[in-house]
Amino acid sequence: MTMSPPSTGTTEPSTGTTEPSTGTTGPSAGFAAPPSEPAAPPSESASPRAATAAPTDRPGIVDLYLKHIGSGRAVMGRVMGGMAEVRSEGVWIHTDDGRRFLDFGGFGVFIMGHRHPAVVEAVHRQIDTHPLASRVLLEPVAALAAEALAAHTPPGLDYVHFVNSGAEATEAALKLARAHGLTSVITTRSGFHGKTLGALSVTANATYQTPFQPLLPDVTQVAYDDPADLEQALAAHRDRACVIVEPVQGEGGVRIPRPGYLSQVRALCRAYGALLVVDEIQTGMGRLGTWWGVDAEDVRPDVLLVGKGLSGGVVPVAAMVATAEAYAPFSRDPYLHTSTFGASPIACAAALATVRAMEEEDTVARAAALGPRILTAVREVCAPYQGGLVREVRGRGLLIGIEFAEEQAVGELLLELISRGVLVNNSLNSTRVLRLTPPAVVEDSALDLFLTTLGAALRGTADRMTG
Repeated sequence: MTMSPPSTGTTEPSTGTTEPSTGTTGPSAGFAAPPSEPAAPPSESASPRAATAAPTDRPGIVDLYLKHIGSGRAVMGRVMGGMAEVRSEGVWIHTDDGRRFLDFGGFGVFIMGHRHPAVVEAVHRQIDTHPLASRVLLEPVAALAAEALAAHTPPGLDYVHFVNSGAEATEAALKLARAHGLTSVITTRSGFHGKTLGALSVTANATYQTPFQPLLPDVTQVAYDDPADLEQALAAHRDRACVIVEPVQGEGGVRIPRPGYLSQVRALCRAYGALLVVDEIQTGMGRLGTWWGVDAEDVRPDVLLVGKGLSGGVVPVAAMVATAEAYAPFSRDPYLHTSTFGASPIACAAALATVRAMEEEDTVARAAALGPRILTAVREVCAPYQGGLVREVRGRGLLIGIEFAEEQAVGELLLELISRGVLVNNSLNSTRVLRLTPPAVVEDSALDLFLTTLGAALRGTADRMTG
């Protein structure tokens, strides 16, 4: 995609009010109408750089990226303006030049915002007592975190296998299927399940797969939201298949299936003796306005994949959750699939605190109320460009996609938003879709800022695309 670099000399954007808190008060009834121009920048003293912010030498950091991380990442950093992240809290990320950015991206991780206080406190406490385990004795924090998570999964999904990332959760599920003798895998086109070798085999994108061929054998791709195509594949792999599917395709461009699709997938898997794995790494933990995307149709998979939001925005942690029947091979032999750092006390402390904080703050209900309001407001801001620059705005809960007529518009708008102090994400499996994953803790002053900024950025993008 063609992108012009954003301005890097702007001061920290203002919300028009003091910086919103990230506490537990609920959202107000509506948004202020977006003004025609973005709010004026505040004075330098409005948000001073934190005394604890890590000092950075920007040219030196880029140099280190070039020498030790990769030229591509260094170039992308420069294109994005060269800022370095040094601090975060709630809905905000602060950079080394004293600016702050409203984070509506983070690839779906920050449903609770950055550094949720309860999660930070739990992690500090765990660091001060026992951050990593011997892996020989029983470790109580993992057991408590598993109990807390299983209390919110669909009935019967009681066994929790903690890992360090979503891709690792996918790998665990694929191995579990193999342990049952299910050697065929059916995935959906544009589905995204990670980039480790097994996970990449079911991430249906040739851009990422081709350099690493051959991948896992006997993987079939079917159309998403097409039960007939799935049934044909299942009939060809009767009693030896594992099906992996997302309730909403996130990286696929926020593709929302028709009502009843997941129920049909569940019924077909039963009919043809297939193990059903539902990937809720991005859609779970309240992101869609329910604890899990499957809740909308009361579907119980054999295996549920969890990640991103489980971290509380503090420590990476993910999990594979399974029924007793599905989990039986791993339950019998605890050494069949292991990881040195999986289920570490520090990660499980974050997961436990996250689940408890979500219960106490009613995060899922907040996401359910907030999502439709944001979707309606984003559609209103995009309305002048509908049928031209913008093709469609769609979403469920706090997962929203803006689809453009041209791929270039995604890059242009992303850079326009960054230059104005807002972070969002592109979609890895759908290059024409810009993805919004706002936190459930966002308050109206920050939402008003986002809508104002989105309107200004769309105008700027339209001008650049037509000029």
